[in-house]
Amino acid sequence: MRPVEPEIRLIARPSLDYGEVAAYLAEVGGESWLERLDRGDLDDAQNLAEFAGRICYRSWEPGLNPNVTRIRTEQDKYLSNILASAHGSVLEHLSFSFVLHNVSRVATHELVRHRAGTAVSQESLRFVRLDDLPFWFPEWARQDEELMERATDLLGRMEEFQGWMAGHFGLDEEGVKFSEKKAKTSFMRRFAPEGVATGLVWTANVRTLRHVIENRTAPGAEEEIRLVFAKVGELMRREAPALFGDYTVTDGAWVPGWRKV
Repeated sequence: MRPVEPEIRLIARPSLDYGEVAAYLAEVGGESWLERLDRGDLDDAQNLAEFAGRICYRSWEPGLNPNVTRIRTEQDKYLSNILASAHGSVLEHLSFSFVLHNVSRVATHELVRHRAGTAVSQESLRFVRLDDLPFWFPEWARQDEELMERATDLLGRMEEFQGWMAGHFGLDEEGVKFSEKKAKTSFMRRFAPEGVATGLVWTANVRTLRHVIENRTAPGAEEEIRLVFAKVGELMRREAPALFGDYTVTDGAWVPGWRKV
């Protein structure tokens, strides 16, 4: 048994082709919007959200749409209004990908219930043979000496059984076909606890992210997934503060200033 801690890494984010954006804006008369962007510190995610929002009303500058007589020129204020007006479809254009490492299958079974606006690629224990059982314990459990002694003993015996099965089935012997290894490995995973740590790539758009962060850090959410999405929330608040800066955190719960986005 190997004790682990959940780790979250942001590995992919939106990327804008500013040449194509400029070509489009030249056609519609919106070049001034691109000129207003801070070229020294371009934030593609927030710029894409603003771009998508402005195309809906042709609000690159006053006069392009006769119904628009004034525009918000500051991005923070513009995006805050997007959130306040629940113009959530704009946020679906922005997707971020995370590696969730050393999270249990308890947490991933909870996570896959969020289907809309997400993509999931998870380590398959049908193909990946377990040679140890990485496991996360919450702080309160680590402080219970008898619980830890019994849990460590149980996990150690389950881990030993994994090794015994691999030897018993001769999976590492010369000439064993991959199909045979796959079939036996699929059987062996049935003797791993649901709490065994795993890894996955999880991608979600910003509209979904806002919903999942709120729901999965709520007091009634499962303990480990609260920890995971508090880390996701911190990453996103640093990554796109204009889109995630409205949250307040109280006792671990992330509560947005604007809901139903």
